[in-house]
Amino acid sequence: MRTARDSPGTGRLRSPAGAVARVDGYAPLRDYAVIGDGRTAALVARDGSVDWLGLPDLDSPAVFGAVLDARRGGRFRLEPAVPYRAERRYLPGTNVLETTFVTGRGTVRVTDALTLHDDTALSPMRELLRCVDGLSGSVPLRWSVQPRPGYGGRRVRLVRRSGVPVATTGRAALAVCAWEAGDPECEGDTVGGRFELARGRRAVIAMPFADQEPLVLPARHEAETRLERTGAAWRGWTHDRTYAGGWHEAVTRSLLALKLLVFAPSGAVAAAVTTSLPEDIGGERNWDYRFSWVRDSAFTLAAFLRSGCPTEAQAYFWWLMHASQVTHPELNVLYRLDGGHRTPERTLPWEGYRGSGPVRVGNAAVGQVQLDTYGELLQTAWLYARAAGHLDADVARRLAELADLVCATWRRPDSGIWEVRSPPRHFTQSKMMCWVALDRAVDLAERRLIPDRHISRWRAGRQAVRDFVESRCFSPYRDCYVRSAGSEDVDAAVLLGLLHGYGDARDPRLRSTVDAVERELRQGPYVLRYTGEDGLRGTEGAFVACSFWLAEALARTGRVGEATRLMDDLVALANDVGLYSEEMDPADGAFLGNLPQALSHLALVSAACAIDAAGAGDAPGAGPAGAGADG
Repeated sequence: MRTARDSPGTGRLRSPAGAVARVDGYAPLRDYAVIGDGRTAALVARDGSVDWLGLPDLDSPAVFGAVLDARRGGRFRLEPAVPYRAERRYLPGTNVLETTFVTGRGTVRVTDALTLHDDTALSPMRELLRCVDGLSGSVPLRWSVQPRPGYGGRRVRLVRRSGVPVATTGRAALAVCAWEAGDPECEGDTVGGRFELARGRRAVIAMPFADQEPLVLPARHEAETRLERTGAAWRGWTHDRTYAGGWHEAVTRSLLALKLLVFAPSGAVAAAVTTSLPEDIGGERNWDYRFSWVRDSAFTLAAFLRSGCPTEAQAYFWWLMHASQVTHPELNVLYRLDGGHRTPERTLPWEGYRGSGPVRVGNAAVGQVQLDTYGELLQTAWLYARAAGHLDADVARRLAELADLVCATWRRPDSGIWEVRSPPRHFTQSKMMCWVALDRAVDLAERRLIPDRHISRWRAGRQAVRDFVESRCFSPYRDCYVRSAGSEDVDAAVLLGLLHGYGDARDPRLRSTVDAVERELRQGPYVLRYTGEDGLRGTEGAFVACSFWLAEALARTGRVGEATRLMDDLVALANDVGLYSEEMDPADGAFLGNLPQALSHLALVSAACAIDAAGAGDAPGAGPAGAGADG
């Protein structure tokens, strides 16, 4: 049995500030930054290696996958050929990354971006652009591009077009265009070069990509102009955001990270950029998060609405309603970014991050019953309706049918928010969110935003769910809501009942549950998910979102000072460029799990807003969408 006091794993690998250290070819997960273009995203290590990139889209097979197999995964290296230390940042208000390498022979700065599409010229379909500027002295550098398309499963053919190395496979191709970066040399299926850069000089390496369309080979000035426009576009987007509360820098960086997880063609928000980064080094808790979870929807819409992102909020809501139409009235737990509902799970012949196999693509959780998703979707619709003032007639009909389904199914056991692979149970958080689903349906009906002919059934169902939770999911011994009916396990997920408005924050049971989570699951600023088994071997780290949920719960129960101190501690736990993974090792803060993780950043934004509101004297008790009450 796994408990909160178990060792969180042996994956303790953290670079001192500025140092660059790999173990068996793997960089610490904390050392990764992310760049993206609204279609796909890449992970860039502190040592300048691009170790993850799916092409053409975020959920496509990786062409660089060294973060999951250092020998066979493929990467784009770019670093000084002499010893160095590295410092980095995002250019202010952008998702353009700047890494400064300091050596004994001088200093150079690498600027990395996946450039945004340029409508004014013939542009590559995707373009990874890397510019190197000499700041002082004269620094020797080396680089190599090792494309491994199709997760390394497809053969690469390397040719030259107009003197430019081009790697082709099937109907996809990528080129390596270099200016002042040495003469590119081809060896096997790898392109590389060496050069020396003096102060005041700039080298440029562009990697345009095409899939089932002509490959565009850019001119140098076109690529550099596109980089400038990319930076300007990000700064313009950030300038239009309206959040003005506390932890402004952390919230802004979280919004920029979330923007990278928005798949622009559909409006879907991916849970993370990566697959199978381990929750336990050497363990089997490795999942594909490059899909959009209904569970994240309420936090997503709330974050977009609170921060002045109405375009993203509208696109996401309509994507959610479009995707769920295929499975209506039932909900999938997750959907593909294009709205598809099939995500078959399989494993790759890769060793996994530091030997943490299996490496999975696809996610079998799609077939689980997780009843809380209905509460999340109705909460999302309720938020949207409040902001828009209306609902489309077809959407309104479908929401009413979802409420009918909740009345018919809430008594079923399910796999719960944590997607356990042990037998289904009556998870408390699932029941609480069924209550939220029916409460929001009642409210929407009373406002005449959805059909109200079944409102009496929804009110009765809401009360029945409440009776179940209060009689079977609260332990007098633990003095808290427990993980599942009849158990004595503690689960941080029940904090979502408070955050989403199941009951009033002045309720002694909810307040004592906050105390129990602190007592049983908190280790310093870190909060573990739950006690008890889940059908998997091994342990895991602290769940970052749970830590922010606790900070928000403290604020909502009036403990604003404690919430503020915890929030300060949590904000300080981000990596050097302000990103969070899914989990952290409480022993040393090492990142675990996929990254950057949308739920971690969503929870940060939500906690910051709640603490601000509580500090300003707003009445406690209202969740992100406000609390309802049994009618």
